[in-house]
Amino acid sequence: MASDPQAIAAAEPAPPDNLTLARRARLWPIEEIAHRLGVPGEAVEPYGRGVAKLDLGALEAMAERPRGRYVVVSAITPTPLGEGKTTTAIGLVQGLQQLGHAATVAIRQPSLGPTLGLKGGATGGGLSQVVPMERINLHLTGDIHAVTAAHNLLAAMVDNHLHQRRGVDLDPRSVRWSRVLDINDRALRHIVTGLGGYGDGVTRQSGFEITAASEVMAVLALADSLHDLRRRLGRMVVGETHDGEPVTAEQIGAAGAMTALLKEALKPNLLQTLEHAPALIHAGPFGNIAHGNSSVVADRIGIHGGDFLVTEAGFGADMGAERFFNIKCRASGLAPDAAVLVVTVRALKYHSGRYRVQPGQPLPDAMCAESPEDVRAGAANLVKQLDNLRAHGVTPVVAINAFPSDHASEHAAIREIAEADGVRAAVATHVRDGGAGALALAEAVAEAAEEGSDFHCLYPDALPLADKIARIATRIYGAADIAFSPQARRQLDAYQAMGHGHLPVCIAKSHLSLSADPALLGAPSGWTLPVREVRLSAGAGFVYALCGDIRTMPGLGAQPAASRIDIDEAGEIVGLF
Repeated sequence: MASDPQAIAAAEPAPPDNLTLARRARLWPIEEIAHRLGVPGEAVEPYGRGVAKLDLGALEAMAERPRGRYVVVSAITPTPLGEGKTTTAIGLVQGLQQLGHAATVAIRQPSLGPTLGLKGGATGGGLSQVVPMERINLHLTGDIHAVTAAHNLLAAMVDNHLHQRRGVDLDPRSVRWSRVLDINDRALRHIVTGLGGYGDGVTRQSGFEITAASEVMAVLALADSLHDLRRRLGRMVVGETHDGEPVTAEQIGAAGAMTALLKEALKPNLLQTLEHAPALIHAGPFGNIAHGNSSVVADRIGIHGGDFLVTEAGFGADMGAERFFNIKCRASGLAPDAAVLVVTVRALKYHSGRYRVQPGQPLPDAMCAESPEDVRAGAANLVKQLDNLRAHGVTPVVAINAFPSDHASEHAAIREIAEADGVRAAVATHVRDGGAGALALAEAVAEAAEEGSDFHCLYPDALPLADKIARIATRIYGAADIAFSPQARRQLDAYQAMGHGHLPVCIAKSHLSLSADPALLGAPSGWTLPVREVRLSAGAGFVYALCGDIRTMPGLGAQPAASRIDIDEAGEIVGLF
């Protein structure tokens, strides 16, 4: 008779939480990690115990070293709980290291909003973490705060420009540069500024977004040098004149000071995994209205740091990976050698449409029962996301991220689905076992990367913006048609006329479905993508289309993670998972 994994798990003592495991780690001196990465000592700027910034001089020094294999980690369309891309990326690097390869991981910096809201810690899990955990999840080296300051400086200078009534003829009704804060706070989504007397500024409606949603964050992630950062900041558009001409941060006079505030933030942060593999944590652009990938600068350093650089793209392959290929790779000039698609049993059961999953709530009991049939019922999403990776000429590998509630028959079902599609698959237990639990995955990824890929972008630069949106919607999402609102049509025509038609596009939609409707699970077909508005991120260098209701300032849940975080009698942080 087969053993019941849930009964076994219930009989065993609970494993230590992520914070406890992270605290037990013996950190190597950060200079030793830098040496393992190949960064010259003069480029290493220690930033407290276990953390360093890398001077941009490392870019030139590292460029002389051989280029490693470039691997992107993505996922099927996730459940509201997420499927473990960060943990898998870290476990994969540790597995590659145990196979004798020099490997580095590059990931985004966690935002305080999700950390203190629903998500909790975002540095991996179990024995596949980057440490020191508390530093990364709370403030690290202050990069996000620098983005907040630079963004809000521009907002203050815009309002001052309106108040002083000097310089460019900025129409106050056209201003779309809000303020930002790295905290979830729904009450700030819509505000009125300038209340009071004449000396308190111009009264107008505005609002706050979370810092990760700032165009400044996207610019930081895509800039390849300090001068490129300065140019990108200068061309960000904050509004229009009364004649409809765009007004930029350069015209407002803010770009120089913004660059000064971001000078240190442009330097990538170097840390280590629990098994002492180098980890580059840098930038954290929002995964809905921006490209949702870590920085170009970090990747350009890490790609020359050994045999493999593994990076992670936000959300599912239809979103983060598509933007990695068509936005980030365009900016960096780097081409991926392989891609990892993370899948979980629970996600495929979710896409069967037979179960509901609520953020912050345990899985339904029935969802944890052994059912390869439910796994197969949700397989269409896995197959479609594999197709999305191959649409860019990249060889995929399926990583089955194992959970204690899984059953062997369910893993076997996923293997059968992948193999029927001609794709390698491996079960990974890296959360429980660290790098040793990712050896099979590491071997499969190394084989796929050795074979190489025929990487290409989904569309050429010269394709009109509306056609780029249509190509992504039909080829990647599976839409049957696209419905542009009259406003979206006017905006697309205006951006084309302004000379921005060559830019890539980013589609802001639900991450919980291949469609714009989070209720459509699996691989829906026959639906229409509604494009209600199109906005220009001239500094970041892309145009983004709003499809559905996209929140750029999240709210706190009924039991936010912040309510669990405290300091114990020894002065140590507790409750950060």
